[in-house]
Amino acid sequence: MKTALVFPGQGAQTPGMGKELFEQGGKAKELFERANDILGFRLTDIMFEGSAEDLTETRYAQPSIFVHSVAVALQNGHLPDAVAGHSLGEFSALVVSGVLSFDSGLRLVQERALAMQLACETEPGGMAAVLGLEDHEVEEVCRGISALVVVPANYNCPGQLVISGSHAGIEEACIRLKEAGARRALPLKVGGAFHSPLMEPARQRLEAAIRATDFAAPRCPVYQNVVACAVTNTEEIRSNLIAQLTGPVRWTQSIQAMATDGIQRFVEAGPGNVLQGLIRKIVPEVETAAG
Repeated sequence: MKTALVFPGQGAQTPGMGKELFEQGGKAKELFERANDILGFRLTDIMFEGSAEDLTETRYAQPSIFVHSVAVALQNGHLPDAVAGHSLGEFSALVVSGVLSFDSGLRLVQERALAMQLACETEPGGMAAVLGLEDHEVEEVCRGISALVVVPANYNCPGQLVISGSHAGIEEACIRLKEAGARRALPLKVGGAFHSPLMEPARQRLEAAIRATDFAAPRCPVYQNVVACAVTNTEEIRSNLIAQLTGPVRWTQSIQAMATDGIQRFVEAGPGNVLQGLIRKIVPEVETAAG
């Protein structure tokens, strides 16, 4: 049975995350301590003892989820047939597939988190979850609001799409989406307009870091967010990763492509089980499991 490892993105963090894994010792404990050294502060203190509010901060949330996800995958010795990650999770996928070293991946995640935090402050915006409409209907509404910034950002599963943009764009889109028949169009408690043009300053900063980082050939195909298909060419992987901050997360399409390519089992490595739920809605016939 062909198995894929999938890795969650920001929002999967919870207080106490990774503590049990750390206490098991072995490879996981080694990675957690290595992360503390690389970051220059005790990330494990924030993960194990920090509040939900602490872990919501992008600068802590992103490295916490990344380290936890990679530690789960490597501690359990998974050798997947394919990998994919939701937004931030793509960095975990690239480490487990051998494209990035753990150290390089963590440094890029730290840079990404800081760049996104700064972009949120300089280019304020938000996101909203849209339930009960077809993807093309949401796309059409967003296209119709050309004077404001609002775009589809996360294609999570059929009937569930997250939009991103300026506060005015999100507000106008939510009104129009409800008029178009959306069951819900609900603003989310997030720090900014992720995966939208408002992340361009962060994309530029992260691009410099990505171009300065060594990328190796993957041990298995990587299904990347912006193209939703298997990628094995190192330079394509690099380009797609650069495009990710301002491009949409095509999760629905990625999972459909993996299933079409013969993946029958999806294992979620990292905190939470959100991806398992989404995958069951996208391709109900496959198996899902925790990592």
